[in-house]
Amino acid sequence: MYKRYIHDINIAIESILANKFKSMLTALGIIFGVGAVISMMAIGNGAQQEILDQMEMVGVNNIVINPIFEETDDSAGEGENGERQKRKFSPGLTLQDLEAIRQIIPSVQRISPEVSLNSFVQYDAFRVPAKIMGVSPDYFELYNLPLEQGSFYTEMQQDQGVPVCIIGANIKNKFFSKTSPIGQYIKFGHVWLQVVGVLQKTDLSITGFESAGVNVYNDNVYIPIKTMLMRYQNRALVNAKRLQSTTTISGRGFIMRGVSTKSQSSQNYHQLDRIVVQVKETQDIPSTTDVISRMLMRRHAGVKDFEIIVPELLLKQQQRTKDIFNIVLGAIASISLVVGGIGIMNIMFASVMERIKEIGTRLAIGAKKADIVAQFLAEAVLISVSGGFIGILLGVLLSFLINRFADILTVISPLSVLVAFGVSAAVGVIFGLSPAKRAAEKDPIESLRYE
Repeated sequence: MYKRYIHDINIAIESILANKFKSMLTALGIIFGVGAVISMMAIGNGAQQEILDQMEMVGVNNIVINPIFEETDDSAGEGENGERQKRKFSPGLTLQDLEAIRQIIPSVQRISPEVSLNSFVQYDAFRVPAKIMGVSPDYFELYNLPLEQGSFYTEMQQDQGVPVCIIGANIKNKFFSKTSPIGQYIKFGHVWLQVVGVLQKTDLSITGFESAGVNVYNDNVYIPIKTMLMRYQNRALVNAKRLQSTTTISGRGFIMRGVSTKSQSSQNYHQLDRIVVQVKETQDIPSTTDVISRMLMRRHAGVKDFEIIVPELLLKQQQRTKDIFNIVLGAIASISLVVGGIGIMNIMFASVMERIKEIGTRLAIGAKKADIVAQFLAEAVLISVSGGFIGILLGVLLSFLINRFADILTVISPLSVLVAFGVSAAVGVIFGLSPAKRAAEKDPIESLRYE
């Protein structure tokens, strides 16, 4: 029984080979449809992978506290009775805030401050721009930053403000391509720093996420926070002077008042540029965020000069947006497969009309209607499956070109290849069945008389 169908398939193959150009044109819709589906799903998978990598780099369960630069003038207008309304003094984000969060909130697992400066790194005759960041040892675990060589600085080096540093991969490649950087000294600003560690290189593109607590790690130099405050800048000292200057001083027969509003309105009075908090469990994030907000408001005398951001939630929102976009892309690409299937059906209907005599001859010499159905259905399926194979190659090539020239990450998953190929085979069956049945229903006598 199966030999009859093998014979029908052989006839279908001979027919396809006898009309190569027409068969290729018939398969074009399937080819481009499968290629579009694979490449679009590769773009979607690449976008999802980027989001997952970014979530890993901003850290799991992290809460970022950023300063807001409020006006620092000593008055904010006049009240109802014409009296001047003095602005409340806020110390800004300080190490004391960090220690209070660490000691009071039990859900906090790790916490690190950040203070950054932009300047130049110098080694021998080489000098390049870079950013130096004062952080605590917890910082590297918060952002999943492993070392390539060397070690992290110790608590003793942190507490005593020892001039040591950990450098990013790009700094190492620029200065120490031929020698080990461990134990060497580099100069940042006016301070010589001893290199104790080198971070592994990260290839993830994070443009646009700096505000969510993500930095360009490869180009940074990291030092203990106490080293930053002792040897570079400590804005808390300037803020303390501002408090003294805005207070009326008496006792010696003179009065001192603060400086003008214009010179102070844009001044950054926060000791820290950021505080990063990691909580133990994801479900603790909302409650911890609320407690931190109320604690800082109380410590800052009711001045809202900070904002609290949860980077993971921001990235998850973006992921949901991209998921919707990817579904739209996949749906648009799938339309090409449907159009390709309609093209196969139209060509097969035309082929049935062209080969009426052939159908009549086969029926007259003993072929059954099932043989005719098998022949024309096999032609449609072979065309769609061949187009599916070629479409897979096209989709892989398109994904490579998009990644290479458009600088968009593409990830081809086996599932997308199987889905695209399975759909192409199903299209051949679905859209080839109707023309095959139409061919089998032809009357042999009428078919033989057909001109």
